[in-house]
Amino acid sequence: MTRRYSFPFNGNRYIGNTNTNEVHDLDNEKSNCKINEMKTNHVKTFSPDTHYQAKSEGFDNCYWCIGNSKY
Repeated sequence: MTRRYSFPFNGNRYIGNTNTNEVHDLDNEKSNCKINEMKTNHVKTFSPDTHYQAKSEGFDNCYWCIGNSKY
């Protein structure tokens, strides 16, 4: 998979799902990730666009694209 440059992803690498509280890495996306099923109003981008920022905002890793998920 690859980054998406259209709204609401806007080319960001790390995308949070506010419904599941998971962060996804679009540079390492796997077919099992549920990014394509995410509703637009559940998409969270981070500033800065880093894994560290997503974790500091309380997001858990996606099991598939990042690993070390708590759930």
